[in-house]
Amino acid sequence: MSPKKWIAASSIHLFFWAFTVASLIPFILVFMVSISSEDSIMQNGYSLFPSQISFAAYQFLFHDFSEIAKAYGVTILTTVVGTIVSLLITSLFAYPLSRPELPFRRTISFYIFFTMLFGGGMVPWYITYVNMFDLKNTIFAMIIPNLLLSAFNVLLMRSFFASTIPESVIESATIDGASELKIFFKIVVPLSLPIMATIGLFNTLSYWNDWYNCMLFIDKPELYNIQYLMTKTLTNIQYLLMKSNSSAQVGDLLATMPRETVRMALAIVGIAPLLFAYPFFQKYYISGITTGAVKG
Repeated sequence: MSPKKWIAASSIHLFFWAFTVASLIPFILVFMVSISSEDSIMQNGYSLFPSQISFAAYQFLFHDFSEIAKAYGVTILTTVVGTIVSLLITSLFAYPLSRPELPFRRTISFYIFFTMLFGGGMVPWYITYVNMFDLKNTIFAMIIPNLLLSAFNVLLMRSFFASTIPESVIESATIDGASELKIFFKIVVPLSLPIMATIGLFNTLSYWNDWYNCMLFIDKPELYNIQYLMTKTLTNIQYLLMKSNSSAQVGDLLATMPRETVRMALAIVGIAPLLFAYPFFQKYYISGITTGAVKG
C-alpha cells in the first residue's frame, strides 16, 4: 500500500473510531452518574469520574425485585410476541400489494397511505379498543394498539417486494405448481431477510420502549411493563419533590432518597437488556442485511 493510500485509510479509520467513542461517551456518562453518590453530584455536578461511588439509586429501584422482574417479564413477552406477529401480518399484507395482478392494489395502497395522514381521533380509538375489543387490563392492550401494524412498514415492505423479488422466480414456482403461501414462505421470505431484519428491529424497539399503551389500558400493577414502571417511579419522585416544601415528613424522606442519580439509573435499567441482547443477534441482523446483495 502506498503512503498516500495508507494515510487515507488511517484517516478514515481514525474518524470512525472517534465517532464511535463520541457515541459511547453519553451512555458512559449516564452510567457513571447512576453509580455516583448524591452528595458528589450536588457538589461537583455530572462527571465521567465520580469522586464517590454509590449504588443507592439501584438499591432504591430494586428494593422490590419481584416487581421489577414481573415488569421485565411483561416487556419481554410483549416485545417477542408483538414483533413476530407484526412481521407476519405486515409481510402478508404487503406481499399481495406488490403483485401486479392484484385487483385494486393501487386503491388499497392509497387507503393505507391515507391512514398515515388522518386518524379517527383519540376518543373513538380508545372506546373501540376498550368497549368493542375489551382489551382493558389485558396483555393484548400492549401488543395490538398502535404497534401491531404500521402503514409505513407495509408500504416499505411492499416496495421492497416489488423491486427486489424477481418476477421470473415467482413465475417458475407457479408453473411448478407451488401455491401462493408456499411461494411466500419458501421463496419470498428467504429473499426478503434484509427488510424483515430492518422492520423487525424497528418493531422490537417500539415494543420495548412503549409505555403509552400501558398508561392508557392497564390499571393492574402486575401487568405494568418496565418502561411504564420506570416512568411511574420518576413521576412519584417528582411529585414528592413538589410536596417537599409543604411537608416536613416528605422533606425528611427526600433527604435519604437519591434524586438525580435515580434518573440516570432509570435510563440504564430500561436500555441495559437490549444492549446485552444485541451482540447475540447482531450476526443474524447483519446476515439479513447482506442477503440478496450482489456477489462477485
